[in-house]
Amino acid sequence: MNKHPLLLSSIALAIAGALTACGGSDSSDLAATANTQNTSGDAANLKATANAATPQKITCASPSAAAATSGSGKITADTISADKTRLYPSGSTFKLAITTRAGSADTLRWTISTAVSKTVASGSFAVPASATTTTLTCTSTMAGFFAVTANLAKGGGMIQTSGTRPNGFTTFGVLPDLSGTLPAPSYAHQEQHRFGMQGFNGNGPALAALGISSTIDDRQMSVMEPSGRNTFNASANNLDPFYTSGKVMRLVRLDGIPGWASGHGLSPDYGYVPVDLNYFSNYLGRVGAETEAIRARNYSTQQSNYYQVTWEPYILWKDTDANFVALYKAAYQGLHSKDPNAVVMGPAEPFPSLTTDRLKRLAPLGYANYIDGIATHGYYDAGTSPSHPPERRHTEPNPADAANSLINEMRNLRAEMAADYKPGMKLFVTETGISYDLGTTYNPSYPTSNVLFAHGAVVARAHLILLGEGADQTYVFFGPDFPGETGYGTFFDLDNPQAAFGTTNISPKPAAMTVAAMTRILDGTTTLGPVKNTPTGVYAYSFQQRGSGGKVVTALWTHNNAVWDASVGFSTTYSKAYPLSVDAPGTSGTVQLIDAMGNPSSVPYSNGVVTVTLTELPQYVVSTNADVAKNNSTKPVGYTGS
Repeated sequence: MNKHPLLLSSIALAIAGALTACGGSDSSDLAATANTQNTSGDAANLKATANAATPQKITCASPSAAAATSGSGKITADTISADKTRLYPSGSTFKLAITTRAGSADTLRWTISTAVSKTVASGSFAVPASATTTTLTCTSTMAGFFAVTANLAKGGGMIQTSGTRPNGFTTFGVLPDLSGTLPAPSYAHQEQHRFGMQGFNGNGPALAALGISSTIDDRQMSVMEPSGRNTFNASANNLDPFYTSGKVMRLVRLDGIPGWASGHGLSPDYGYVPVDLNYFSNYLGRVGAETEAIRARNYSTQQSNYYQVTWEPYILWKDTDANFVALYKAAYQGLHSKDPNAVVMGPAEPFPSLTTDRLKRLAPLGYANYIDGIATHGYYDAGTSPSHPPERRHTEPNPADAANSLINEMRNLRAEMAADYKPGMKLFVTETGISYDLGTTYNPSYPTSNVLFAHGAVVARAHLILLGEGADQTYVFFGPDFPGETGYGTFFDLDNPQAAFGTTNISPKPAAMTVAAMTRILDGTTTLGPVKNTPTGVYAYSFQQRGSGGKVVTALWTHNNAVWDASVGFSTTYSKAYPLSVDAPGTSGTVQLIDAMGNPSSVPYSNGVVTVTLTELPQYVVSTNADVAKNNSTKPVGYTGS
């Protein structure tokens, strides 16, 4: 993974004979064994009348025992995947290994539970006193996040912490199979994919499992020419082999100049224009030539090359506005001189509102002449976390407060783009992450299962808002946990208790699985926009698959600040019924309803309306009447979806 020292700057701103019960057995608290906070119930359960097309269940059986040869702790457990992601295709077979050091003969009791602590499989088997690994053979047609808990009937104990994963459970994920629900999307141009990510550069298996199509590749002058002029050779092979498959696109990052090019003694320098702007433009011409050659060689269906010139200038830029525009003029001229397909993007402020402010301020200085697309980061609050979800301020009675909700920040940004900048510009949100709550730390008793549920829900909702309000692409932050800022990872780091950059030994959080479902459902769509006239607390966005007659996908959820409080727990059971128009009045039929983890079911509608019981986890309704969806949605200002 490429690690850049400013990657985290957004956050600085935010001042058994195993008898197995399968598929819906009695609910149990994931944290009962782990001593972690929870609330019961399954928010992903569909309360509308629904008949699953395929039974969704987990089975684990055929235990085989062998002497354990290494390790420590009374109970340890893990699933076994060659790529270390702990993610498995739906219907595949995988192994669950549970090691006991009981000290005396005992019975090991195990459960597998969902993100909202519903037990979906359980069992027990006898264990001897000596260290023994018992391996269960498992398969699952139920998609999502799963936590394995275990204890000894007489000896107690629990699964021990590993890295940033707390005591009490181990995790794995099952990837959705939506081939019977949504047709495979088609793309006229590769950049019509909608999801990027930071934190997994080089980890092809993780990116493929998550449905990610783009990452950020460093071409800053501070990286490529740290020691002197003309040391970057555009004709040499500078490309990370990870990109040569052409499956993952490159957003080319350009911010930062080396100390020798700085007039302020900074190395690297993110705050000021280079001493020699002509040389900077020449350097970027070479980057443009290299990038276009890479596109032609590796990305045959990618129409354009995308460059991000600055990174969160609200924090990093110290120079004048006039020099900021001069920096972009040099970048624009250099890139376009050698790359006929260049799309120069910026300014990539931390919040959409800060990007809007800078665009407004720089428009009279001619900034629009030197930019082809807008990049922003998608942070929106003083800490984007389970306790600070993106809808928190949207229901504020004071319009000035409501303006700071992510929804309104995006709407204001789209309006400013339309007012002062080139028509049809793409909008990329190149970083948005959700941390654990401010002031928390990685430790053996944190995060709780309830926090992990809330984290996964908020990650999905933030990116759904960004896409629904007109982002062409959105980038998830981050891959695994990393040190210094707690919980942004969508995966646990299983090796390092305080996390470390570059780890590959990982296991999923609920957030990883809500992302994996969201990408499979929404990649290959264009945005129709927010659904009109939703009641307070209901959030809904419609999208359409590309091509004539493309199916419509509407993402829906509800949020209520009153039931979303870390001190008492983030509610897994709060719900609100919502009637969604899916067809013409007087018609009846069925639509597909997909839960937050990617499990589909068939739901009836009548008089053109399906009633969905919304929860704090997103759900997705798949329908076919595009005219109804378009008439019931508001297209984001200036969005083309090209």
